[in-house]
Amino acid sequence: MPAKQRIRLQNEKHSKNISSRGNVPKTLKPQEEKYPVGPWLLALFIFVVCGSAIFQIIQSIRMY
Repeated sequence: MPAKQRIRLQNEKHSKNISSRGNVPKTLKPQEEKYPVGPWLLALFIFVVCGSAIFQIIQSIRMY
């Protein structure tokens, strides 16, 4: 009788694993958010784009 009770308790304890099949993450380790572009490269890109836009505006103002 105690063996059946122990099995029943183990089944109740692990029954949540059955309902989560297919939704389990591949790893249990927390992963950091990785950005596809580094912050320095992003800053350089913004500087070049904004700088060229400002330069283009100044150049078009001088033409008039």
